[in-house]
Amino acid sequence: MNAIKIAAVALIVAGVLGLAYGGFTYTKETHETTLGPLELTVTDKETINVPIWAGVGAIAVGGLLLLFGSRKR
Repeated sequence: MNAIKIAAVALIVAGVLGLAYGGFTYTKETHETTLGPLELTVTDKETINVPIWAGVGAIAVGGLLLLFGSRKR
């Protein structure tokens, strides 16, 4: 498989996952401090919503890359 086919399959998989789950959540540390023997950290939970048009667009672009990406001129 060449790089174009791998990118096309990755776009299709990402589009399907975006449509299936609708978004993803991740946790990031925002503040960390040490007060003597105590260590305090603050973590924030962030949610990213994937729009429907982005999932459909990723599937469409991936499909087009599979169909037309490997053709020689």
